[in-house]
Amino acid sequence: MDKERLKGMGNKVKGEVKKAVGEMTGNERLEAEGHVDKAKGQVQEKVGEAKDAVRDAADGKNRV
Repeated sequence: MDKERLKGMGNKVKGEVKKAVGEMTGNERLEAEGHVDKAKGQVQEKVGEAKDAVRDAADGKNRV
């Protein structure tokens, strides 16, 4: 598993927490930061998946 995927998972969780806290407290800025962090995490996960796929293809492992 690529480091980007792990970072992405962490950012998604951080984003969900910020979003939830922002919603509960009525803090729109914190809620917006949560949305941004979650989106960033999703992108990082996809980048990590692509890196894994390239690495697997280079190693001769075709996991699809």
